[in-house]
Amino acid sequence: MSLRPRHTPPRAATPPREEEPYNIIPVHNLLADHPSLRFPEVRAAVAALRAVGNLRRPPFGQWRPHMDLLDWLAIFFGFQKDNVRNQREHLVLHLANAQMRLTPPPDNIDTLDATVLRRFRKKLLKNYSSWCSYLGKKSNIWISDNRRVGDPDLRRELLFVSLYLLIWGEAANLRFVPECICYIFHNMAGELNRILEDYIDENTGQPVMPSISGENAFLNFVVKPIYETIRCEVDNSRNGTAPHSAWRNYDDINEYFWSRRCFEKLKWPPDVGSNFFVTVGKGKHVGKTGFVEQRSFWNLFRSFDRLWIMLVLFLQAAIIVAWEEKTYPWQALEDRTVQVRVLTILFTWSGMRFLQSLLDVGMQYRLVSRETKMLGVRMVLKCIVAAAWIVVFGVFYGRIWTQRNHDKKWSKQANDRVVNFLEVVFVFIIPELLAIALFILPWIRNFVENTNWRIFYMLSWWFQSRSFVGRGLREGLVDNIKYSFFWVLVLATKFCFSYFLQIKPMIAPTKAVLDLKNVEYEWHQFFHDSNRFAAGLLWVPVLLIYLMDIQIWYSIYSSFAGAVVGLFAHLGEIRNMQQLKLRFQFFASAIQFNLMPEEQLLNATGTLKSKFKDAIHRLKLRYGLGRPYRKLESNQVEANKFALIWNEIILSFREEDIISDKEVELLELPQNSWNVRVIRWPCFLLCNELLLALSQAKELVNDTDKRLYNKICKSEYRRCAVIEAYDSVKHLLSVIIKANSEEHSIVTVLFQEIDHSLEIEKFTKTFTTTALPQLHSKLIKLVDLLNKPVKDPNQVVNTLQALYEIAIRDLFKDRRDPKQLEDDGLAPRNPASGLLFENAVQLPDTSNENFYRQVRRLHTILTSRDSMQNIPINLEARRRIAFFSNSLFMNMPHAPQVEKMMSFSVLTPYYSEEVIYSKEQLRTENEDGVSILYYLQTIYDDEWKNFVERMRREGMIKDSDMWTDKLRDLRLWASYRGQTLSRTVRGMMYYYRALKMLAFLDSASEMDIREGSRELVSMRQDNLGSFNSESLPSSKNLSRASSSVSLLFKGHEYGTALMKFTYVVACQIYGTQKEKKDPHAEEILYLMKNNEALRVAYVDEKTTGRDEKEYYSVLVKYDQQLEKEVEIYRVKLPGPLKLGEGKPENQNHAIIFTRGDAVQTIDMNQDNYFEEALKMRNLLEEYRHYYGIRKPTILGVREHIFTGSVSSLAWFMSAQETSFVTLGQRVLANPLKVRMHYGHPDVFDRFWFLTRGGISKASRVINISEDIFAGFNCTLRGGNVTHHEYVQVGKGRDVGLNQVSMFEAKVASGNGEQILSRDVYRLGHRLDFFRMLSFFYTTVGFFFNTMMVVLTVYAFLWGRLYLALSGIENAMESNSDNNKALGTILNQQFVIQLGLFTALPMIVENSLEHGFLQAIWDFLTMQLQLSSVFYTFSMGTRSHFFGRTILHGGAKYRATGRGFVVEHKSFAEIYRLFSRSHFVKAIELGLILVIYATHSPVATDTFVYIALTITSWFLVASWVVAPFMFNPSGFDWLKTVYDFDDFMNWIWYSGSVFAKAEQSWERWWYEEQDHLKVTGLWGKLLEIILDLRFFFFQYGIVYQLGISAGNSSIAVYLLSWIYVVVVSGIYAVVVYARNKYSAKEHIYYRLVQFLVIIVAILVIVALLEFTEFKFVDILTSLLAFLPTGWGLILIAQVFRPFLQSTIIWNGVVAVSRLYDILFGVIVMTPVALLSWLPGFQNMQTRILFNEAFSRGLRISQIVTGKKSQS
Repeated sequence: MSLRPRHTPPRAATPPREEEPYNIIPVHNLLADHPSLRFPEVRAAVAALRAVGNLRRPPFGQWRPHMDLLDWLAIFFGFQKDNVRNQREHLVLHLANAQMRLTPPPDNIDTLDATVLRRFRKKLLKNYSSWCSYLGKKSNIWISDNRRVGDPDLRRELLFVSLYLLIWGEAANLRFVPECICYIFHNMAGELNRILEDYIDENTGQPVMPSISGENAFLNFVVKPIYETIRCEVDNSRNGTAPHSAWRNYDDINEYFWSRRCFEKLKWPPDVGSNFFVTVGKGKHVGKTGFVEQRSFWNLFRSFDRLWIMLVLFLQAAIIVAWEEKTYPWQALEDRTVQVRVLTILFTWSGMRFLQSLLDVGMQYRLVSRETKMLGVRMVLKCIVAAAWIVVFGVFYGRIWTQRNHDKKWSKQANDRVVNFLEVVFVFIIPELLAIALFILPWIRNFVENTNWRIFYMLSWWFQSRSFVGRGLREGLVDNIKYSFFWVLVLATKFCFSYFLQIKPMIAPTKAVLDLKNVEYEWHQFFHDSNRFAAGLLWVPVLLIYLMDIQIWYSIYSSFAGAVVGLFAHLGEIRNMQQLKLRFQFFASAIQFNLMPEEQLLNATGTLKSKFKDAIHRLKLRYGLGRPYRKLESNQVEANKFALIWNEIILSFREEDIISDKEVELLELPQNSWNVRVIRWPCFLLCNELLLALSQAKELVNDTDKRLYNKICKSEYRRCAVIEAYDSVKHLLSVIIKANSEEHSIVTVLFQEIDHSLEIEKFTKTFTTTALPQLHSKLIKLVDLLNKPVKDPNQVVNTLQALYEIAIRDLFKDRRDPKQLEDDGLAPRNPASGLLFENAVQLPDTSNENFYRQVRRLHTILTSRDSMQNIPINLEARRRIAFFSNSLFMNMPHAPQVEKMMSFSVLTPYYSEEVIYSKEQLRTENEDGVSILYYLQTIYDDEWKNFVERMRREGMIKDSDMWTDKLRDLRLWASYRGQTLSRTVRGMMYYYRALKMLAFLDSASEMDIREGSRELVSMRQDNLGSFNSESLPSSKNLSRASSSVSLLFKGHEYGTALMKFTYVVACQIYGTQKEKKDPHAEEILYLMKNNEALRVAYVDEKTTGRDEKEYYSVLVKYDQQLEKEVEIYRVKLPGPLKLGEGKPENQNHAIIFTRGDAVQTIDMNQDNYFEEALKMRNLLEEYRHYYGIRKPTILGVREHIFTGSVSSLAWFMSAQETSFVTLGQRVLANPLKVRMHYGHPDVFDRFWFLTRGGISKASRVINISEDIFAGFNCTLRGGNVTHHEYVQVGKGRDVGLNQVSMFEAKVASGNGEQILSRDVYRLGHRLDFFRMLSFFYTTVGFFFNTMMVVLTVYAFLWGRLYLALSGIENAMESNSDNNKALGTILNQQFVIQLGLFTALPMIVENSLEHGFLQAIWDFLTMQLQLSSVFYTFSMGTRSHFFGRTILHGGAKYRATGRGFVVEHKSFAEIYRLFSRSHFVKAIELGLILVIYATHSPVATDTFVYIALTITSWFLVASWVVAPFMFNPSGFDWLKTVYDFDDFMNWIWYSGSVFAKAEQSWERWWYEEQDHLKVTGLWGKLLEIILDLRFFFFQYGIVYQLGISAGNSSIAVYLLSWIYVVVVSGIYAVVVYARNKYSAKEHIYYRLVQFLVIIVAILVIVALLEFTEFKFVDILTSLLAFLPTGWGLILIAQVFRPFLQSTIIWNGVVAVSRLYDILFGVIVMTPVALLSWLPGFQNMQTRILFNEAFSRGLRISQIVTGKKSQS
């Protein structure tokens, strides 16, 4: 079997089989030397595949003896060779892993176990079988499911599984259409059965052959035609700008296979003539299937109709009841008239149903075709029935009132008619009652929806169209009760609040306004004597708030629910190092209990008894009952295992430079040496303990041993410190005094006496405890001497002599004479032989690192006085230790052994972001003279010091070497602090490292670990140089590979870890990058070289013919033997990869190379930690537990946002985000059961998703927020999403305001697209009422309600303006009630606007995890750093983009950029980004406020005016100033001046056609209108209607001018238009003159200007003289006419297709330019003013950055001397 040619020098023969490159296991060569092949399970799986047995050999293609079942299938059906190799390894790995996990293990370990295979087949083909039963087709898997295990059955199972995997592995973009794959599999499995059963072909008389076969036949004849169809449809979408209803996206293609017509029309092999393949032309092509996405706000009503019906009906009933003005609603309801009036809500209800059915027809009519007639019939019938109900209610309701009016009272007959009406109502609500009954009994509902019986189908036909997804979504009873209770609470609160504080207070003012008589209108009133319009305006803001305030109540209640769930999960019990110290004793047992597998006996773990034992054990651990640490000393192996794990964690901290070498010594658990009898706790726990023990000994001078010892033993650490210090001193003296000298024996005797006295408990009787402090100080001196770099033996001798003196003289209670001492062996026999100790001292060599390390430890124990609360100094290190230790006391499943754990892989999509920062990037300075490296050094100053220390230890002599020898380390150090690929890869490769270590610990015997810890101690001497920089740097450096534990590995750990974990990075354009010699490619290669479990998948383009290209999915790895990159698989694709959104397509092409049961999707901006990786095998066990009535399919994991330290803005962003990814997600998962998939660290059940459309959706534009659709898809297909808080993954977020706004714009427009999608529509209808509410308010509803808040401000201000200008306000002034009601509304709106309801979850989450006071303090700090300004601003961003996307579309993926150097953004750039979304709107609102201030009678009372409008002014100010507030050096006077020049240059730039929007105003102006190109007719109409509001200014103000002289006829308004026309005329004349004369005959041009000015002056003088014109009118009229001009321009933009060719368009462009200059100046004014004020810039820097950086920034600015000036 020859290989495809490799890119190597050509050889004569094909390379032998052994050299074939492999991915993880060399499956093709079982004799190779590879650690994974030692598992019998792997060999069993390969053997099973090779058992071809007596199958009929394929007639064409050579059959070789080594071929297996996959080759057999490939030759028959024409699969690609590399697809076969890829799936062979995939299958072998999976079956081997599954067999390893079997408990109890199978009897025969060398053959594949049948149950493993059957389970896998059922899981893999589950979706296929349910599809078959849904369509009423018989499944083509011909296998009897009884337990009789026959050999042919095993082979059949393997054939079916392999066939499915081979189809899936080559389906390319068809993996997004899972039911299409089912269709292909169905037909191919049928043909496979025919071959297996040896059918004879009727036509030829030969045995049956598949209908497609030959080389690459499957790709060319099955995949390609369908792929081409999808591709044509995508081309029809005009790059996503065509309306969604005009082309079929992935979902439409997929849903074609949900009806039986696919069998009739498509046939097999696919009939290319079928109308399914017709795309262009209206001929007989298949239109949309299943759903039509129409762009409209009505989608909100259509998808969530039940919610709106509830809100509207309550509002109507509440107004009717409140109208009576009784104190309580039930008092009003005693009246029969009110009761009957309340019944009118049924008209509203039936009306809304009618509306819903009309909308269905209007939006979904494209679904109806010849093949789907019944759909059309049902739509029409629904409309008719809904209309009929309105009529029926009308008739019956009318009869009630005719009777009542006839009888003049509520007589018996009238009451009877009420009863009749109620009977009709009962019929109307039967379906609702049925739904409630099924809601209470969820399992019945699930049964009815999941069984495909015709009778159920007939019954439900009327209510919802039948669809393959969204069936049986009900949760179990317990969950049902939990979330129902939550929502009943929320709704009860909301409705009470709405009734008493919103609706009731509005009734009196409304009546007052309606009763106003003879109002003096100040303008031409079209409807006299009716103030209904004014009353309506009062109500609008109230109604808007009424519709959105469930969001506020949800936010409040969910915060508390989240806190409760978090408390029960034991979050935040260990917050800091103090709390860790208290619990560190149980920490070892917790690690043992959670991270080490128990000895798995044969009894199963799921029994009640074992669960109960677990619970008891956890309680003991958590509260330290039964003192588990006592066990530690006796059972030394446990202690050693704990020490290995803990030290490895500390070591990984050191490698990341978040702790220093000194801290490593304080934190690590030293291995047992020096014959110490107790467990040696880390130094930071033992600090101060010895001194406390000494003082206790001094106090209790005359007490017995027992009392003293008990007193010391009260603190475990104190006991250990005392014993360790004693044992260490004993050992130390025996080491530094020569072994067979006389002095040595003296010391030995002394210690023997002490030991003896301790044994008989006579220590205090024999020795004076008061002498101990003297001994202590001398010992300190001795240890100090030993610690010095240059040791002085004489001083050591002196100190030893002093110690001897104290011991002999002061220590013993009864003094002995020299003779006695000699006899006892405590004095030298021969005093003449010189001074004691003079010749006996022998200090160990300085290279004996281990010895001196212990001496340093002893020194710490003897001397430390502080309590070391701030070890480690780095906050990140503290947070990580605290989180890790806390998580070990939380509930998590038991860890299996590594061999028995589920295997998993990690997938990261990558395009062209940074991999590792280059030298140039680190050094280049921005205009403030700040380089990336300088910036990182100031923000992470302690980590930089640790880095330099580590480099010195590794042999760096002077700091300048950093840019030469140590350049790679330096670049990595910086990259690990940005959002780079190298950071992500390092984080994910911790999984591999952790698995290797855990595999070692699983299999290591006691001896290994004991010996190991001894060896490590001796090896440490080479590894860590000494800490004193004076000593020579050690030769061997501490590289990543030589981490302590890895030195003990036996070799099999690698094999185990490789089988369980693989990391695939989908670098889409790596191939192109290699060709272009892009540095990114080299860096990716460097990453592969250093991480053996890393694989890179990319798309390779090969040019074949003239214009033809072939595309391949390629997987590469770095081969450590050959020392080069080798290509493993190359699977041909049917065409270019990217048909839909880029990221999901990129994930989808690489997913065939992932392995394992689970896949974790990790984004480019994430990070991981070693200690978290240790818990991965626990997390994967969650797949075995039921959550509710289902096992999980997505495991959610919490994230930690690591970019919060950069600036205050990044802090706000990360605080908001953190509360969402922790508290928000926690509530969604439990109790609400609607968590979808948001964050990226989620872990997917791989085989579940791979058969159901992959881990994201990819249709253009509609799936722009691709990841959440994976969650929608999962929920709709009956999956279950959970959330687990004992594991965390790091995540980066955007930092600058521009990036943050781009990100929010992306999310908001993504949500705008979701509203149109079928997924949201189906969830809105298929979930039960309460889950539907949770779903709405946490996804789309959140953005909708944000928009409502902004609309409330608009509605309120426009309403006030109307009242002020029309004169109604004058008439109302006597009635002050309405201001109270408005006050309530405004306060509510203000609460939202300040971001308080986004802040509440943050406060609650913070107080849960960091303590209440800390949380309040953080919150106040945020307010002082102007967080509310930021939240108000971002609210504007969200509502602008969300609203615009729903109206006009035009959502696009915005690459937010992951940079972090904070640089000053120019005014022009800020203006481009925010002018339409914020500035123009703020100016409009500001204008209204100014006019209101000048023209309203209320405004004369300053206090009332301020109270009414302060919130609105705050909004306006935030929207204008925020971008400059959060712009570094935003208020620097010089920069402001330059910025303004730059802005004017940009506006007047008249450059080339090819200018970018960044250079030319005109180009930008056209780009801002792009959304109007793609919008539909309704979008344009709505846009025009909204723009008409600008004409109202003119209408209102003209009548206020002096010149109108109080006349209120319509003529005044019409005359004012003359002014507009005249101004336009003059402008046209001047422009004409300029164009004609200004170049050649300039004098004429000046003359025209002169004439215009003269005429203008004459006109003004004439007006002043002959009319009531006042001079102020000139200014006032500006307020009137500027908005008119703006409105005209906006309308002209809508009509651009008609106007662009005419002469008018040039005028429009010119005037727009003037408007933009005006807006620019208005926005610039406050900024310039603030820049001009002294001291403001410093204050802003203080607000924006932390102290260190702002100091550094100021210094660097002084140093660089403001480069821009030079």
